[in-house]
Amino acid sequence: MSDTDEPKAKKQKTSKKDRKSIDSKKEKSKEEPSSSTVEVPYEERCLAINILASPLASKKSTKKAHKLVRKASSSKSLRRGVKELVKGVRKGDKGLAILAGDVFPIDVISHLPVLLEEHNIPYLFVPSKRDLGAAACTKRPTSCVLIKDKKGDGKEIEGKDIFDALVEEAKEYDPNSRKN
Repeated sequence: MSDTDEPKAKKQKTSKKDRKSIDSKKEKSKEEPSSSTVEVPYEERCLAINILASPLASKKSTKKAHKLVRKASSSKSLRRGVKELVKGVRKGDKGLAILAGDVFPIDVISHLPVLLEEHNIPYLFVPSKRDLGAAACTKRPTSCVLIKDKKGDGKEIEGKDIFDALVEEAKEYDPNSRKN
């Protein structure tokens, strides 16, 4: 070792408790409100919907739909996304379809209302795919979900009263189920 070489400074050891407190301080600084966590009013979300989004759920029905999607997600009676929804419909799954109204390009979901009407499955549109994805317990926005009326083992889903209310509302708009 020459005179110009200085010994390297040793890293200071920190205990686990100190590291955890440092990490929690970093997390708290990251938790400051960002633009993605700001609640957007229902009326503003309705401005971004496409022309296909009919029947659009009311503000109250949208909250019910999100609550039902959350319950269905926790009980594993939910199909998320276009591919899964189409696969479930073709396999014979029945239930309620909830579609997002702000999906662009519109061609992604333009075939779904016709497919759902052919299979006599009621459907509703909600204004935001981001909110629908959050309700489905995913980090990604979800364009559509199918809430199956029965679980795989034949038991009823949680929130059956909310499910029935939303099915009735969806059938009010369905041209096939109207009586002349």
